[in-house]
Amino acid sequence: MSNIIDLFVKKLKILKSDAYSALRIPDFRRFLSARLITTLATQMMSVSVGYLMYELTRSPLMLGYIGLSEAIPAISVSLIAGHLIDKYNRKVIIACCIGLLLTSAAVLLFLVHQIGILPNQVLIYSIFGVVFLTGIGRGFASPANFSFLPQLVSKENLSNAITWGSTTWSVASITGLGLGGLLYGYLGVQTTFMVICSLLFIGLMFLLSIGSRPVPITNTSEKAWTRIKAGLAFVYGNKLIFAACALDLFSVLFGGTVAILPVFAKDILFVGPEGLGWLRASMSIGAIGMGFLIAHRNMGKNAGKIMLACIAGFGICMIMFGLSKYFWLSFACLLVAGMLDEVSVFVRSSLIQHQTPDHMKGRVSSVNSIFITSSNELGAFESGLAAELMGTVPSVVFGGCMTLLIVLFTWVNAPKLRDLDINTIK
Repeated sequence: MSNIIDLFVKKLKILKSDAYSALRIPDFRRFLSARLITTLATQMMSVSVGYLMYELTRSPLMLGYIGLSEAIPAISVSLIAGHLIDKYNRKVIIACCIGLLLTSAAVLLFLVHQIGILPNQVLIYSIFGVVFLTGIGRGFASPANFSFLPQLVSKENLSNAITWGSTTWSVASITGLGLGGLLYGYLGVQTTFMVICSLLFIGLMFLLSIGSRPVPITNTSEKAWTRIKAGLAFVYGNKLIFAACALDLFSVLFGGTVAILPVFAKDILFVGPEGLGWLRASMSIGAIGMGFLIAHRNMGKNAGKIMLACIAGFGICMIMFGLSKYFWLSFACLLVAGMLDEVSVFVRSSLIQHQTPDHMKGRVSSVNSIFITSSNELGAFESGLAAELMGTVPSVVFGGCMTLLIVLFTWVNAPKLRDLDINTIK
């Protein structure tokens, strides 16, 4: 009997270790803290800049230009960023990105002090200039963080670290959006940017406290374009990675609804800005919950089928959301959609991390970031255009149906992804 009890206790310890093993590594905790705080700050900055721009212009179109002015430089520098991330110290690059964001926040703080002193046109163009700089930082930061993470943990802990990294981002994202709005509304724009500057400084200190890691071994004599082409060739030559990235690109491109949620909140569900806030938060809440579940359970040999089933479920949730007339049902659809989407994020991240050599992680993750940025930004454009041409509800139902067709196409034409065993890529 005692042997059975000892075996049971041992099993519990193993499960506990599997779920939290990465968090027991001090440098990984510092990295997560830095990422949590900086993501929190950047999300607060995004909300605050949008509010500020609207107060200055009273033009919703200018809000679209804000997103475009950040996305264009982020996509433009991604490939060269991947080359540099594979060639130079990744911790230093991340520190430079946070430093750029801190400088941008400080400039914005200075600009809000000049409201009423400088002409509005000068303020507006200056804000666009700062947002353009943050886009450059974003183009470097995402692949740099992705590439630096596996240098902090062992290969055995990598999947667990990926899960906690994704969950941390979701927590910071949802908290940052809400906190940014609350601070702006109750304490004012100046205090908000002061808090953002403080958070970025703290995040930088956490990052600098991480022990140094060696630069990946690479051929420094190769020309930049040669190295960039090698990264592109690796992604397009790896059928698993390319299929996972393409699947995510097109499913989010057609199935995303975030850009037109204000229409649902105002004209279909009649819940106003408060309801809109809950709708925008719902997918992140779902993603956080699924992240904790993935940390405690291994998908195993059915990972590919589970991922495709989850993306199909995502499409069904979008169809139900489009047809729903009840706020609670719409919220539930987006909540479940966020949970299902997190599975796709985890599998794609695991594939890239485990199948990419360390000296190429920057270039490969930069290509992946282009897929992600393109799907989000182009998806927002597609949602708006489809809603304009087809009507709001038909456009969402159409997008959900397209997602289902994309899953069916992938199931038939990408058998390696369909039959993926997550254990074989570790």
